[in-house]
Amino acid sequence: MMKTKTIFELAKTLDTPKKVQEALRKFEYNTEPKGETLCSAKKALKRGVAHCFEAAFISAAILEYHGYEPLILSLESKDGLDHVLYLYREKNKWGTISRSRDEGLHGRPPVYKTLEQLARSYYAPYADGIGEVISYQVAHLDELGCDWRTGDTNLWRAEQFLIDLKHIRIRTPRERYKKLSAQYKKRGPITHHKNWW
Repeated sequence: MMKTKTIFELAKTLDTPKKVQEALRKFEYNTEPKGETLCSAKKALKRGVAHCFEAAFISAAILEYHGYEPLILSLESKDGLDHVLYLYREKNKWGTISRSRDEGLHGRPPVYKTLEQLARSYYAPYADGIGEVISYQVAHLDELGCDWRTGDTNLWRAEQFLIDLKHIRIRTPRERYKKLSAQYKKRGPITHHKNWW
């Protein structure tokens, strides 16, 4: 189990984004009330639970051993339930790794030519009548001003950094959102797509 190992130990076997995503899917989701924790990669592993931001720290800490940059993709939602994902690039295409309670908000394989295309891939899974992806932005974790790898305290500075970061708007016709929301109310969340991990 992930929580019994160090980042270095995990990096020995989790040497690709896909392997990290598969391992994170088995990791317990942090269901504490919003704002209770924002742990470093090391502390989240020790606790054995992680929400999306904590999972992004874990992913970055593992994959930087294999030459990947510690990048994150921040998605802003109109209902305030934002999403943070580990962002990586392979063969000039973008992908993500993520942990979520919702199937459609996990990672994506590296098939997206642009960051906007990647961010838009999360639009439909978010459309539930309340949530809606309205903007996105990329950040380098080392710009956050905190020890996201091994810190022992909650990393609220990282959260504030993303709140203050100017995001790029995603413009989507109201008709599409209404259609997706109606589909959600009728059948529930989208459970599968070919470009989901």
